[in-house]
Formats: sequence, C-alpha cells, structure tokens
Amino acid sequence: MQKSNYQRIGFGVVAVMGVLIGLYPVIYFLIERTFGLLRMKTGGVLNDPLWNLAFYMHIILGGIALLIGWTQFSGRLRRRNVKMHRTIGKVYIVSVILSAVGGVHIGFYATGGWISAVGFITLGLIWLYTTVKAYTTIRVGDVKRHSDFMTYSYAACFAAVTLRVWLPLLSMAFGDFFVAYRMVAWLCWVPNLFVAYWLVRSSSEENVKHIT
Repeated sequence: MQKSNYQRIGFGVVAVMGVLIGLYPVIYFLIERTFGLLRMKTGGVLNDPLWNLAFYMHIILGGIALLIGWTQFSGRLRRRNVKMHRTIGKVYIVSVILSAVGGVHIGFYATGGWISAVGFITLGLIWLYTTVKAYTTIRVGDVKRHSDFMTYSYAACFAAVTLRVWLPLLSMAFGDFFVAYRMVAWLCWVPNLFVAYWLVRSSSEENVKHIT
C-alpha cells in the first residue's frame, strides 16, 4: 500500500472519530448526568456553579473543536475555499481557548488524585499554548509554523478520543479503574504529541526535498 493511501486511511479514521466523540457531549443533555466519571464526584463539586460552568464550557466547546478541527488539515478545503478554512479556524481557536481554560479548572478536581490532576492540567495548558501559538503565527504570515502548531493543538484535542480507547483497555488489563485512570491522564495525550512531532518532522523533510 502506498504512503498516500495510508495517509488517506489515517485521515479518515481521525475524521470519523473526531465527529463521533465530538458529538458525545450531546448525551449530557439527553439523559441524567449521573453516569461515567460524574458518579464519582461529590455533591459539593456537582453543585458548585463555577465547576459546572467550567465543565460544560469544556465539554461543549471541546466537542465543537474536535468536531471541526480535523477539516483544517484538508488540503482540498484550503485550496477550494480559503474563506471557509479561516472561518472554521477562528471557531476552532475560540472554542479551544475557552474549553482549555475550563479543562484546567476541572483538572484540579480530577478523579484519581494529584497524578490525574497534574496530567489533565498539563494537557489543558499545552492545548491552550499550542492553539494560541497557531493563531499568533498565522497573524504574522508564518504558514509553516501555524500548520505545525495546529498539528500539535489537534493532537492535544484528540486526547478526548484516545482517552476513550485507552481507559477500557487499561481497566481490563489492571483490573483497577483508578490505576487505569491515573495512567490514562497521561497516555491520552503524550503519545499523541509524539505522533504530531513525527508528522511535523515528516512535513519539514518533504518540504526540503521539494526545495532541493
């Protein structure tokens, strides 16, 4: 199978998973929210207005970012409709900034104690930083660095998907949800950033080949 075919398959998987998990927050408005991790939160946390604001800001806007972010890597879209690419990019950046801020706040209340908390807070800060850098670099016309930072940003965003892949596997492997959750607080995003680094490096090497 040629490299381009692998790339298409990979892009397709990312797109499908981005859409499916991006729509996941809708479930919180269809049924009672006493499921999943929320069952483990104390009444004090669940009734805290600031926590609730941060939680819903995080899941709703994070879902939007995940839902639309993958489209920004479509060369066809960028070539055919630059205006739409820019509009989606603006929505993505605003959504991420607000979702990341909310994520950092609720990270302090993460299930699993300080190990989980540090993992999720670090993820939120990296997501925020890479997204802001993606915005500031395109503002000065640095398309390459903008593309690189967007790759890192969406890799961090995609942690919402990889968390849901890792968590059941680790829970079954260790037979302990809390051990699995402490691990997934890091595994859901650290490997993603390594993949993003590889993609950025590969892109840079391809550009060098074209130049030479």
